[in-house]
Amino acid sequence: MIPYPKINPVLVKIGPLEVRWYGVMYVLGFIASYFLLQKQERSRQLGLVGTVAQDLIFYLAVGLIVGARLGYILFYEYNDFGTYIRNPLEIIATWHGGMSFHGGLIGCVVAGLIFARRRNLPFWALADCTIVTAPIGLMLGRMGNFINGELLGLPSNVPWAMIFPAGGPVPRHPTQLYEAFAEGVVLFAVLWILRKRPFRDGTMVVFFLLFYGILRFIIEFFKEPDPQLGYILGLTMGQILCLGMIAASGLLELYLRRKDSGT
Repeated sequence: MIPYPKINPVLVKIGPLEVRWYGVMYVLGFIASYFLLQKQERSRQLGLVGTVAQDLIFYLAVGLIVGARLGYILFYEYNDFGTYIRNPLEIIATWHGGMSFHGGLIGCVVAGLIFARRRNLPFWALADCTIVTAPIGLMLGRMGNFINGELLGLPSNVPWAMIFPAGGPVPRHPTQLYEAFAEGVVLFAVLWILRKRPFRDGTMVVFFLLFYGILRFIIEFFKEPDPQLGYILGLTMGQILCLGMIAASGLLELYLRRKDSGT
């Protein structure tokens, strides 16, 4: 067993104002995307540099936060939806926790569509350039989850299991680190290499949906299901949404092929 490093989730506190590591990870993820975006030749061809890149990151940041919060409510809190109707301010209370990656992804797609239309840019080319930078943000976000001691793994006696403060005296899989490595380091390396291949626009999005869906689906077997939902037909909600991503990757590939052939 490895001791859990008890890092204070609050980086800085000034009076009632708290700066938490989790929020800092979001900021660092967007900064990384901003610089990685401009490292790509395709991005430079599209003009995604300087203030244009800054504007795109701003759109995506708004889309991510709004989508992640709404996605959490719709996907993970639907049994308690009435509470949000009675207390609508809770919808925007991101500081109370509850953010969904899948909702954030949908929010980013909507934001990207709006940006592409306003800038008169090809959406799928823009999406390809952006999506290959996403795993860095995912890695940092999972590190934030790890510092918060949330999204716990199942009890385990593997040598690298940890006892999390919120998980009782039982050693557990550090699934936040599994995801940080698989969905962050590994996925970034794969997409960053594949981006140089002469694929049609939109293919990097296909790869992201497919690989992320598969990787997270596997890791979810080692995670505790969301307590308010439990297992649904033997699967976690995360796995169900990942199956949707895998299916979406196939449908998108079919769409791009037909679009490319003009049928």
